[in-house]
Amino acid sequence: MLPRLLFRIAFPLSLLAFAQSVNAETIGQTEGVGALQQQINATTSDGVLRLAAGVYPGPVVLNRPMQIACEAGAKIQGNGNGSVITLDAPETAVSGCEISGSGNSHETIDSGIQLTKKARGARVEGNHLTGNLYGVDVHGAQDAKVLRNTIIGRQDHRMNSRGNGVYVWNAPGAEVSYNKVRYGRDGIFTNTSKRNLFTHNTFRDLRFAVHYMYTQDSVVSDNVSIGNHLGYAIMFSKGVRVENNLSYNDRDQGIMLNYANAGTVMGNYIFGIKGRALFIYNAHKNTISGNRFEGNDIGIHFTAGSEKNTISDNAFIGNRQQVKYVGSKWVDWSAEGIGNYWSDHAAFDLDNDGFADTPYRPNDAIDHILWTQPSAKLLLGSPAVQLVRWAQRAFPATLPGGVIDRHPLVRPVEPKAMEAIQ
Repeated sequence: MLPRLLFRIAFPLSLLAFAQSVNAETIGQTEGVGALQQQINATTSDGVLRLAAGVYPGPVVLNRPMQIACEAGAKIQGNGNGSVITLDAPETAVSGCEISGSGNSHETIDSGIQLTKKARGARVEGNHLTGNLYGVDVHGAQDAKVLRNTIIGRQDHRMNSRGNGVYVWNAPGAEVSYNKVRYGRDGIFTNTSKRNLFTHNTFRDLRFAVHYMYTQDSVVSDNVSIGNHLGYAIMFSKGVRVENNLSYNDRDQGIMLNYANAGTVMGNYIFGIKGRALFIYNAHKNTISGNRFEGNDIGIHFTAGSEKNTISDNAFIGNRQQVKYVGSKWVDWSAEGIGNYWSDHAAFDLDNDGFADTPYRPNDAIDHILWTQPSAKLLLGSPAVQLVRWAQRAFPATLPGGVIDRHPLVRPVEPKAMEAIQ
């Protein structure tokens, strides 16, 4: 009886001790070099280290499962070498902190917060990272989450020499969502990864808002890109879904598909691009539908032998040039009897079925001449050029090939992404 009684007493006590270790909290108030690392080392596994307002010198490393949670005014300041905080264990987390003072080395990817491959399931949430070379480096950490952070990059280098807001390398299942990223090089740069989710982020004053390289089966959705050089660059990747994003007043391109295959570009709003709203270069078997390309220099630039892409149910409104197609054969931009809306297509819908009664051809032989011989623009107003264009409209068989929409829509799509600027 006695052993059994002791067990009944000891077992609840051991559970109580375990619960206390899991929920252990330490209020960090001691400042000084190395003090924060000492507090981290003293925190139990699965414990929470809470930092009160104050400046805590780094760098520091979390090498077992635990959390750092900062109260308002708590700042972790690096010494200008390496990364400020390194997460080097699974289920680690940093939240609510102000973090600055990383090193300046691209070779070691000096960051405000760096996640190693050991940091599976780590969380970086609600932090304010300023002036670091890289904001957050997710370096092989599977299923990590970078959520609701503000990342302000450095401006003391040329743009291409700066670091990225969030760098994702070989981190399957990583999620980067609800962040605000400004300055630096790229907002999110992902390389050699898969099954990533980048959603509801806002990007400003960057080279690329989102930059994909060799990343498969991932989603880029509901993001906002404003005033960057390029919005969403999908390169050498397969199975990427680019959905419900806004690209507004980006400089060169809204969306680029470069050697990107079997992906989906759907429900995006690309507005006010000084270059190309959508650039398709040697990209195959993509579905491009439900997008609105409005007020750009070029709606779609389609080149380099891209084949078997489905382009339908999009709206092309007020672009200076709706389509620039570099090719010699006819390509039908409609699918299952559904074409696209073209603001410059003067056509009727006499049977009131929602489709224009005549096909739309955005380019003619004169356009092809202008693409190869820009100086020919001087002749655009001449009677001879106007006669050629009239003849090609009257006799389409004389056209050299290009895009044809056999079922143009009479009403434009209004994707959800338009709400972001209303």
